[in-house]
Amino acid sequence: MARSVKTKNSRARRLTAALAALSSVSVLSLAAIVMEPVALHHPNALGWNAAAQAATPPAAAEPGDFAGIVARVKPAVISVRVELDGTQQTADDGQDGSPDSGGGSGVMIGQGSGFFISADGYAVTNNHVVDHAKLVEVTTNDGQNYSAKVVGTDPKTDLALIKVEGSDFPHVNFADERPRVGNWVIAIGNPYGLGGTVTAGIVSAEGRDIGAGPYDDFIQIDAPINRGNSGGPAFDVNGDVIGVNTAIFSPSGGSVGIGFDIPADTAKAVIAELKDKGHVTRGWLGIQQQQITPDMADSLGLKQAKGALIDEAEPNGPAAKAGVKPGDVVTAVDGTAINDPRELAQKIGKMAPGSSATLTVLRDGAMQDISLTLGTMPADRPPEVVAANDSGSVPPNEQNLGLLIAPASKVAGTDQKGMVVVAVDPNGEAAQHGLSAGDIILDVGGKAVSNARDFRQDLMSLRKEGKSAALVRIQSGGTTRFVALPLDHA
Repeated sequence: MARSVKTKNSRARRLTAALAALSSVSVLSLAAIVMEPVALHHPNALGWNAAAQAATPPAAAEPGDFAGIVARVKPAVISVRVELDGTQQTADDGQDGSPDSGGGSGVMIGQGSGFFISADGYAVTNNHVVDHAKLVEVTTNDGQNYSAKVVGTDPKTDLALIKVEGSDFPHVNFADERPRVGNWVIAIGNPYGLGGTVTAGIVSAEGRDIGAGPYDDFIQIDAPINRGNSGGPAFDVNGDVIGVNTAIFSPSGGSVGIGFDIPADTAKAVIAELKDKGHVTRGWLGIQQQQITPDMADSLGLKQAKGALIDEAEPNGPAAKAGVKPGDVVTAVDGTAINDPRELAQKIGKMAPGSSATLTVLRDGAMQDISLTLGTMPADRPPEVVAANDSGSVPPNEQNLGLLIAPASKVAGTDQKGMVVVAVDPNGEAAQHGLSAGDIILDVGGKAVSNARDFRQDLMSLRKEGKSAALVRIQSGGTTRFVALPLDHA
């Protein structure tokens, strides 16, 4: 009995000492001690069930313990090796592969990643990994090598579908829903030729436009990806592919924790079409469009700088045939709001050629619906450069904008309508708003101009109407755009 009491007293003294020690810990440290196991054992984050969690000692679970998921999906991830003609760039254009002289043979070698999406050997990778490839070879997780053929590519989304002959290949599925910012993400690939490399992080942002193409809608992740990861998968904690690793932001060439993935829903739609037809067809309006700035919004009578401003409707294109005009602002497609030109391009690009669409446009301060039938997007055409070099006199009002203009009909080398900008003051308002010599002013406030008097009078009329800026339509380098010139300098 005494022995038992003594034992209890000893335990009590030890407990008291332990509590005294804990009382000296700062609030922040104590919070970390208390909260860390909660975060580590979150069942949703790691996909555990209650029984499994109860059976596992708390100390055994750590953040990023994705061993079970990796073991399940890693066999579906492949390394992709390509050989190209020596006149071509290497795979990843020198970003995800290293050039190899091939022993003086004139062969360039590049490396990337990919993943099987079916048991019969279909696999996804990036277009820039297999672009211009003479030979494509893949290596599986167990070290087996296979020749692959390119089934189809889509440069606009940088996706490609390749095929390996065989059966019973381990494969993975695309996720049905987009991840949320803050969700765990696991990247697997072939960085620097080191196949089967696994990294983890979180989804950092979504809807990123990095200037890679008209359909940019990247998921940003901070799981480290490097040269050679291109074309590989990024998984969620269910083992589903949430994106295709495609690009990194890297001043140094290595990972700085900013990577970009093509979303699974985009990849799934594109890959299905590549499998069916070998290429992707997209709806087409036949327009040039631009972002609306706050200055432009005021000139257009918009409360917010939202929508897509039509710079030009290509003659005989679907939009022009339906009556779309320069200066129209597309605010919705089939009732879905359009915030900017990228949204319009993505919306139309996902629609099938020949399908019907209704554009809601703002024109002359009033909304109207325009119904049309989409065409098929043609191959890209390079713009022609417009150049003009001449001099001439110009009224003082135009000089206040820092512009020297002359009728296009009187400037050598042009047969255009409108006014040619023959010189700009580099410190003037026109230069600050993007005008340069050679630009052609087509209209001001929706009215065509052919001489300096028209230009000046149109500016004065807009200022009397209470406008703070004049919306000027410019043709430059084969493209058309709008510029908002401030009227307090006109």
